[in-house]
Amino acid sequence: MNEDTRQISSARRTLIILKALGAADSAGMRLIDVAREVGCNQPTAHRAMQDLMAEGFVEQVAGGKRYRLSVEFFVLAARAGHADGLRELARPALLRLSSTLTDTIFLLVRSGYDAVCLDRVEGPFPIRSFTGDIGGKVPLGIGQGSTAILANLPDAEREAVIRFNMPRLLDRSHLDEASFRLLLATAREQGFVSFNAGLIPGMAGVAVPVCDASGTAVAALSVGTLAERAEGERLQAIVDILTTEAKALGQKINPFDPTLRAPNRSLSSVQPTTRNV
Repeated sequence: MNEDTRQISSARRTLIILKALGAADSAGMRLIDVAREVGCNQPTAHRAMQDLMAEGFVEQVAGGKRYRLSVEFFVLAARAGHADGLRELARPALLRLSSTLTDTIFLLVRSGYDAVCLDRVEGPFPIRSFTGDIGGKVPLGIGQGSTAILANLPDAEREAVIRFNMPRLLDRSHLDEASFRLLLATAREQGFVSFNAGLIPGMAGVAVPVCDASGTAVAALSVGTLAERAEGERLQAIVDILTTEAKALGQKINPFDPTLRAPNRSLSSVQPTTRNV
């Protein structure tokens, strides 16, 4: 009887640990905090954590003092729910946007300190972009889409990204840190990013964040177009259309989608870019 009780207690402890790690931020949890959350001592929590790591459900954050759910856990959860990945969910929206606006549409997703182009649908105008083709990557803060994501991260995460990326941004942008922070504040306030930095002559873009259920930006919808097509009344129309699609997409996001943790893994079977005619 005692053995059965210990087994049940151990199974429940494991579930509590998984739930606690799932509720933690991307920095993970310390072992002492896990033990406190579960209501056990640290050696017991450590043994449970080692078992979860052996099964591939938990990983140690760089430095080895914090733990978080692994990509494999999210893959398993996504398969169990038979949920579509973000790229598949967003594809109809990208096609609608490109057809409606007759411009090139990008779907960008956060990957650590960077943004990855997860998908794009080309319009009739030749466009150059910061990310290039599908799979291209830029530091968060370069280009309209990645800036929209960065501007709408939680305060602590945004600050960490700014500190890490600022040297990278200074190499590729004319903005200093004060101007960049002002740009991010404006983006949060107005709900979109639109600027022509002059880094790609004649090109401009408009982007809005795609937020998950917690209100955190995990992706962005972005329009790449000729500079003269992103001005005046047309700019506001673009923002309204993008915002409508982004809100609808955000409501469909699967929190266990592995794309949100490892976007490059979802690009292994990507087909060539679709061009509208």
